[in-house]
Amino acid sequence: MDWFTAPDYWLSRLVFQRALAGVYLVAFLTAALQFRALIGARGMLPVPRFVEYVPFKRAPSLFQLHYSDRFFAVCAWSGCAVSAALLAGLDSLLPLWGGMLLWLVPWALYLSIVNVGQTWYGFGWESLLLEVGFLAVFLGNDEVAPPIVVLFLLRWILFRVEFGAGLIKLRGDECWRKLTCLDYHHETQPMPGPLSWFFHRLPRPLHRVEVAANHFTQLVVPVLLFTPQPVATAAASLMIVTQLWLVLSGNFSWLNWITIVLALSVVQFPADPPAVPDAPLWYMVVVLAVAALIAFLSYQPVRNMISRRQIMNRSFDPLHLVNTYGAFGSVSRVRYEVVVEGTADAVPHEDSDWREYEFKGKPGDPRHWPRQFAPYHLRLDWMMWFAALSPAYAGSWFGALVERLLENDRDTLKLLRRSPFPPDEPPRFVRARLFRYRYTTWRELRETGACWERTYVREYLPPTRLAEVAQRP
Repeated sequence: MDWFTAPDYWLSRLVFQRALAGVYLVAFLTAALQFRALIGARGMLPVPRFVEYVPFKRAPSLFQLHYSDRFFAVCAWSGCAVSAALLAGLDSLLPLWGGMLLWLVPWALYLSIVNVGQTWYGFGWESLLLEVGFLAVFLGNDEVAPPIVVLFLLRWILFRVEFGAGLIKLRGDECWRKLTCLDYHHETQPMPGPLSWFFHRLPRPLHRVEVAANHFTQLVVPVLLFTPQPVATAAASLMIVTQLWLVLSGNFSWLNWITIVLALSVVQFPADPPAVPDAPLWYMVVVLAVAALIAFLSYQPVRNMISRRQIMNRSFDPLHLVNTYGAFGSVSRVRYEVVVEGTADAVPHEDSDWREYEFKGKPGDPRHWPRQFAPYHLRLDWMMWFAALSPAYAGSWFGALVERLLENDRDTLKLLRRSPFPPDEPPRFVRARLFRYRYTTWRELRETGACWERTYVREYLPPTRLAEVAQRP
């Protein structure tokens, strides 16, 4: 069965599967801990309202058939449990068909979540996890050697992730072509990490080297994934090193980690393969049929990738089987942040006791140093970054956020680092103001201990009380 399987990749498959199960676990944990405030029955974008207008065929999901917060919690925590079982290797203890069914469970559960997640689940790494997770179903377990065609399709995803991201940069912001984007990116990225300040303060010539290395890794190295070993392993290893550099420089949810997981499927570890029987006929037929389907569906992402009007982070089918990826086709030169404040004063004015809400990840208090959260995904914090770019990004949910803050909603406050109001004393008014943020210099950091300096720009939302926000359509 030499034409169908690659026994030498048995350890690559094992490492890939366990790492993917870890990413699944983080994704389901994120969903379980945040869904009530975001898409729950009383969330900012409730699932019940969404499924009233979106049919099943456009967004296949268990929650199209039934929704309650309790049912969602059961699904999310079940996803955590299955992911933990896969991480522990339960699929290796089952027959081949049982292992495949076990891998199918987290994919189906997470698909159900993403397809009703709306704005909160509109990130490219959601579709990437689903596309990779679908192929993992057909990778097999200890009863069969890894199928060559599935390994190839995993490389095909990795190629599209990296090469597509490289193309979108060259076609987008001119700073990528001038090698100057990293003069701004570390300061203006969605959610800085604890080392981002130091990355920003690296010498500018080194930033040029970083951008040039990024172009090489995303536009040249991906082609080498389809060359014989050990060149393919070297290419994947270089991608892993690049992704770890990005892990250190910011908080990009599990985007970097799922890319590393994909690269691990390419690495050929030096280990003697165990003796396994030939793949059963039914398994071969299923795998080849899936491969043919993916090849057929790949027409759209290929067409998009070679198009001058390339789009990024878009799914081409409701099951997220093939997608297009890319990030930071344009880079902001200035960082803006929406600062949300509340007051208990009966009549609000500029001199009122306005108290600031502190978010977990997004910049707020200039003296609060960023923390590392990735691969965990702080969805509200990420969307607050988009809200600062344009109010249009927040039109569907920002009013609901303000309403929940005026109610001191417990689930919403759990998404924050700190609320300035006691649980039984909600604010009477909430307002939002737009500030420009910049990293402090070395001297300013030593003198003030603050990593940020911020300047007031304009009013983002005037003082609003509960009765006013409740009357809005």
